[in-house]
Amino acid sequence: LERRAAVSETTRSAENAALRGSVLEWVDAEGMAVVCAYVPMGGEPGSRELLDALRERGTRVLLPIVVRGGPLGWAEYFGPDSLRPATFGLLEPTSTRLGSEAIAEADGVLVPALAIDQRGVRLGQGAGYYDRSLPKAGPVPLVGVVRDTEFVEELPGEAHDVRVGGVLTPGRGLVLLPV
Repeated sequence: LERRAAVSETTRSAENAALRGSVLEWVDAEGMAVVCAYVPMGGEPGSRELLDALRERGTRVLLPIVVRGGPLGWAEYFGPDSLRPATFGLLEPTSTRLGSEAIAEADGVLVPALAIDQRGVRLGQGAGYYDRSLPKAGPVPLVGVVRDTEFVEELPGEAHDVRVGGVLTPGRGLVLLPV
């Protein structure tokens, strides 16, 4: 988290542009109509411009709603004015809540992470919301988003950890993993 906070705005902007290009290429190549994503907080890679670019392409974007103790709920993103402050300093959509099962509508899921290893083990923030939510997604690509230095050889994993099948970094683009 300290390293993320130290990333310059110039570097962050360049990384976010690269991520946006890779995500749009992936979504277009796969013909995705619905993507679950997230609003980056703190130094997380990604941007609201990415969310807006997906919408401009006609992709329906679902964002998470934290439901304490349970899996994430979801709501549709309708632009920056449709966001409000929420739990844990997050921003969430003000649109109709769709519940935890809405993730099953997605053709692909972008997952925030602190680090991801070569086996798809994802280091999150530790509250388990994504590990409780991702099994509801069904057989769709789960892609973790990290900086290049956060895509590592190996992380400790536990039985309840849901592995991602791909990792997206600014320098490498989309890398599919053998999970």
